[in-house]
Amino acid sequence: MSNAGKKQSSLILALLPFVILYVCTVALFALTRDDMASTVGYWEYFVPFAAIIALISGWGTTYANGQWRLFYLIKQAIIWGGFIWLLMLFQTMGIDTALGAQKATLTLIFLVALVMIVSGITMDWKMVLYGAFLCLCGYLLTAPGNAAVLQPIGDRLGIADAQTKPMSMIIGIAVAAFVLTALMLIMTRATIATKRGR
Repeated sequence: MSNAGKKQSSLILALLPFVILYVCTVALFALTRDDMASTVGYWEYFVPFAAIIALISGWGTTYANGQWRLFYLIKQAIIWGGFIWLLMLFQTMGIDTALGAQKATLTLIFLVALVMIVSGITMDWKMVLYGAFLCLCGYLLTAPGNAAVLQPIGDRLGIADAQTKPMSMIIGIAVAAFVLTALMLIMTRATIATKRGR
């Protein structure tokens, strides 16, 4: 295989976790719109998966920024370990039951989005972008009237009546966020290649 072919396949492998992350989020959004009460379990299984992708995502960025990788792992363990411990504590105390399935689902979505943003700000901006996308998903799930927020986005993109097409808009925003993520990843890989070439 040529050097260009190896780089292309390596880039595809590097992008694969983000493809899975965004596709799973859109699928969970669609399921949650149909039946919010029964999807809390799916979102709970999604949390460790999202944590693993956040860990993988920041690994290259840490190297590109010349940071110490052990320190990066410690920070990720504190952020995600603390968050998963908090979720287990909520279950032990029965907070999720007291909230009810619908509110527990929304609370979990917003907490995951917040943790993604926090971990992203400290380590990897790709996760900030994903956290903002997840916040938008949660906001649209809180009440059907929230879809009006899509209108300004639709106006900028030339999409008529965007607020009446929340699923299509979420898919479009996910694709745009993924493209931005891919560009950030390509820039990170270019920085890494430059560092290794010195």
